[in-house]
Order: sequence, then C-alpha cells, then structure tokens
Amino acid sequence: MGYTSNTLIIRRDLLKHIVRLFADGKLVEEIDRIPLQMVPKRQKAQNRCCIHKERAVIKYKLFPLLGYTVDDEKDELTPLSVYAENAQNRTQVKKEIMTVVDEACTSCVKAQYVVSNLCRGCVARPCMMNCPKDAISMVNGQAQINNSKCINCGICQKQCQYHAIIHVPIPCEAACPVGAISKDEYGVEHIDDDKCIYCGKCMVACPFGSIFEVSQLIDILMCIRKEEHTTAIFAPAIHGQFNLTTGQIENLLKEIGFNEVVEVADGARKTVEHESAEFLERLDEGAPFMTTSCCPSYVETVEKHVKGLKPFVSDTPSPMMYAADIAREKNPGTKVVFIGPCIGKRKEARRNEKVDHVMSFEELNALIVGLDIDLGAVPDNENRNNIKTLDRGFALSGGVAAAVKAERPEANIKELVINGVDKKAVGMMKAYARGKAPANFIEFMVCEGGCINGPASLGEMAGNRKLFNSNLK
Repeated sequence: MGYTSNTLIIRRDLLKHIVRLFADGKLVEEIDRIPLQMVPKRQKAQNRCCIHKERAVIKYKLFPLLGYTVDDEKDELTPLSVYAENAQNRTQVKKEIMTVVDEACTSCVKAQYVVSNLCRGCVARPCMMNCPKDAISMVNGQAQINNSKCINCGICQKQCQYHAIIHVPIPCEAACPVGAISKDEYGVEHIDDDKCIYCGKCMVACPFGSIFEVSQLIDILMCIRKEEHTTAIFAPAIHGQFNLTTGQIENLLKEIGFNEVVEVADGARKTVEHESAEFLERLDEGAPFMTTSCCPSYVETVEKHVKGLKPFVSDTPSPMMYAADIAREKNPGTKVVFIGPCIGKRKEARRNEKVDHVMSFEELNALIVGLDIDLGAVPDNENRNNIKTLDRGFALSGGVAAAVKAERPEANIKELVINGVDKKAVGMMKAYARGKAPANFIEFMVCEGGCINGPASLGEMAGNRKLFNSNLK
C-alpha cells in the first residue's frame, strides 16, 4: 500500500459503520443516517465546499461497499436503504471489480500543463507559436493556457526556454502501469475494463478516495447469517497485518462465523510442487524461460497487454485455487471465501468457480472492529504450527522463486525477481515476449514488496514486513 491517508481512514470508517449496523440488524433502517452522522448539521465542511457535498460523497462511497457501482443508481431519490435491502437479497455479485465515485472525482486538474509566474512573456513565444490547438494566448504580458482547448500534448512545456510551464500529473493516471484510467468529457475518471489489470494502484494513489473495489462483504455476511457452510481461506500475507499466531487467526475467523479455515499456504505447497515440475519439463522441451502465474494482476497484464509473453507463463494454478480445492475436499458444498490484500484475486475468482467470494484485509479489519472482537482475547490453537515456511513466504517478493529453487535444488535455476510492475516493467515484459530473458525462471509480483503490500493491506510496506517476520518464527 505504501502510506496511510485520510481517504483510507474514511473508507475504513464507512466499512465499520456497515458492519455494526448489519450485526445489530439495523442496516436497512439506519444506513441513510451514516452521511448525516459523519457530517453533522452544524459541522464546518472539512474536505469539500459544503457539508451537503460531503454528505453526497459519503452516500456514493457507500455504493461500492454495499456491492454496487455508482452506475447502478437509476433514480437519485432512491434512498440507500433500498440498495442495502437489495444487497441482502441478491443471489449474484456484481461482475465489475472496480468503480469510480464520480461525486468525489471532481477536483483534479483537467489540463495537466500550467503556466507558472516564471513566464517572462518573451517575444519569441514558442509555447504559443507551436501549440497545435491554439490554446495559448498572452494576457497581461504572460502566457495563459485555455483549458477547454488544451489536449495535454506537452509541446508548450518542451518549447519554453524559461521552464515556466509545469506538468501537473493526475495521480491515478500516473500510477496506472497500463493506461487503463482516463478522464471523460466531464472531468471524471473512468476505468477501461479491457485494459485494467486490477492492481489497485489507482485506488491507492487517488488523493480524493474516489476509486473503490466493489465489495462482497454483505454477500459474505449473508452466507454466515443464513448458516450456509462457509470456509475461509486466508493468504499468507495476513501475518503482516495482525499480530496473531496462525492458531489465533483460525479461531478469529471461526468467531466471526466461518465453519472451516484453510491456509492458502497449504495451497502454495501444491503450487510449488507442480510449478517446479512444469519448469523442468518446459526447459527439457527447449523453452528459454518460464514465468510464475500466481499473481493475478501479472496474468491480466499478459492477457491484455503483452500477449506475446503468454507462452512463457506457467500453467500451474495459484495457491488460492489449490486452497479452494482443499476446502471443497473437506466439504463439497461449502462457500469458499478468500481473504487477502489483493484486488486482482476478485477477477481470478470470477474466472474460476472454485472461489465464491473475496474479502480484503480492510474488510476483515472492519469485521473485527464492527463486531467488537478483542484480538488480545482470541485463543490460540497449538495444533497450528507458526513456523516461517517457504510456502508462507509466497507473501514476500522473491518468495515463489525461493520455494521453487528449494524444491528442485538439482535444477539449474537462474531466477529473476520482478519486484513491482510499473510502466517501465511493462516495457521490459514486452522485450521478454520476444523469447529472450536474462534468467530461466522469472517471478513477477505487481505489488512492490509482494502481497504484504497489496492495495487492500492495512499498513505500510516496512511495517508489514517487520510484523510478518516477527509473527512467524
């Protein structure tokens, strides 16, 4: 995730409100009061022009937390209570993974080039002379950009010899490694699902908290309320989120209401076994290299942007899928809920019916707070070992490569670890797609630091790593 911000605090507060109301059986009756409670009548506006704008933003931020996109609103007079009631009665989750709350996405600059007071109003005027859209004029001896004409080409900045024109990046667009997000004619960002890799970098980067993943929390809580058999499969990265032993995590999830608990690290063991065997088989067949396949956002990047790399991607299922198999071996009819820090897992679950729902660490934390669970009082389960294994090391960048090397020490594995994918890394992937790479085994993690730093993690990377290492002895 990288850092803590006020937008994260607001999102997590909204989640906690939803959980508390659901637990008290008052979600439908009280949800319309949340914006009023968070922005009381006589409170001075903190983040927007007025309290009414702030209330509207909070209202629409509740949409994705209830499992909707803002486009699901057909009548502005329909209260949140109607959506909350429908959320508790629906039988299918939304296909959309992410959404932009347009009420909140209105404050970023529309033109990304701005003339500073360094402009000397020179006679040459190269900015004005070379603008392809005639968007620059001289006003009171200084250049001025007409935002309605500017197309953000950057020619004016390159031509200015005084460096008086500055580029103002759009945080979400700058963070997206594949150009999947852009503004429409109203200045609102939209995510192109045909390009999106669900890495969540835009969500973390947005300084207005406008970008959300579409939650399945209500659907999961309804499964528990209706006493359907549910199995929680938790990602190894959880050890970098909560100061709990593995046994305590199991008992915590059962206290929340899950019937069974499976470690995704158990699935990682099967991934290692199959992926290492596949690696040797591919090299015997003459393949120059093979890449990992357990990071869903990396797989999406290949599928949508670097198709030439697809023949080199491992066919081995991810640890989540193997963990789901373990859960269904114990109870074929169980509802499987993956718990982790990753938005991409929501898309992977959509592609495979083995996993019914996905819950983020943020949502799990909201359950803990909303249900008033005292983590210090959660009992341990001594039958659950708490050793730092290579399978649990999948949570860290380099963990998959380390596990595969340990599984096949006799193999000549020359690994390359790609620790975080940005625009530069995507270009590098396109170069590898030509069939040449500096290693024969390449591990790709889209999140810098690995899964412990996923977009729905609770802390910053260094803290998550330290907690992970201290929890697993």
